[in-house]
Amino acid sequence: MKAITIPEPGEADALVLAEVPTPEPARGEVRIRVAAAGVNRADIMQRRGFYDPPPGSSPYPGLEVSGTVEALGEGVDGWSVGDPVCALLVGGGYAEQVCAPATQLLPVPAGVALEDAGALPEVVCTVWSNVFMTANLLPGQTLLVHGGSSGIGTMAIQLAREVGARVAVTAGSAEKLDACRALGAEVLVNYREQDFVEEVRAATDGAGADVILDNMGAKYLSRNVDALAVNGRLVVIGLQGGTTAELNLNTLLRKRAAVIATSLRARPPAEKAAIVAAVREHVWPLVEAGRVKPVVHSRHPLADAPAAHREMEESGHIGKILLLP
Repeated sequence: MKAITIPEPGEADALVLAEVPTPEPARGEVRIRVAAAGVNRADIMQRRGFYDPPPGSSPYPGLEVSGTVEALGEGVDGWSVGDPVCALLVGGGYAEQVCAPATQLLPVPAGVALEDAGALPEVVCTVWSNVFMTANLLPGQTLLVHGGSSGIGTMAIQLAREVGARVAVTAGSAEKLDACRALGAEVLVNYREQDFVEEVRAATDGAGADVILDNMGAKYLSRNVDALAVNGRLVVIGLQGGTTAELNLNTLLRKRAAVIATSLRARPPAEKAAIVAAVREHVWPLVEAGRVKPVVHSRHPLADAPAAHREMEESGHIGKILLLP
């Protein structure tokens, strides 16, 4: 089969399409004929040499796919060859075929095209596990999403809206903020022109955000804590703004607030299986009802993976970027 390999870490052209062995499903796994693979920031970090896949997993990038079940490993129940599925992966999605634990498969939701389903697993599992399972966002509370027009951001807006929360977002252009508004965001902050701490406070009568979903890390740490409400929860899922920052613990203590840092890829299989099961129970009915939808910005042939990475790094996209084998 063909897959995108990374012979040497580097810029986008470090992604090389090559002929590699077809994977065989181990016990409890299925092999998927890939229809689409989602592009994520973690893939860019892996390409640059900063985010190695866990030991024993595929060396190829790609954390989510959609496609058709092609083969079953021993002990797999509930799935059949030919089933249309999407899957959360530990890696290997940038390929014509990939193996995944059966516990990390989801059926393609009714009403969603097979390709478009490739935009769902990573973002839905990330948002549901962090915003709802970990931070416990409740109806009537305020969620601040940094990077509201990203794949994760567009999903977070929709899911928070559906549970009755109020959504604030940051983004870098009027076009992106308009897209966030169309999905249900109410508080729109252009981070190039406005201070999100002031804007969130003003929109909440000084209270602040109950939950903040942050992809920036160090750059926003102190300001995020300033923007939190009493008993607020800051969930850090990305480090685009660096890894090291000072934190005023007195502010955190006064607010009785929490700072939580999480990673989905490194979680044990049992935790991932629990997240996937929760997504199937709570999110899939919303997707099948058409209330929550994948937002796809662009599609590229697998061989054009370097172009897809450059597009993500330029940060002009709204929603997900897909690769099509």
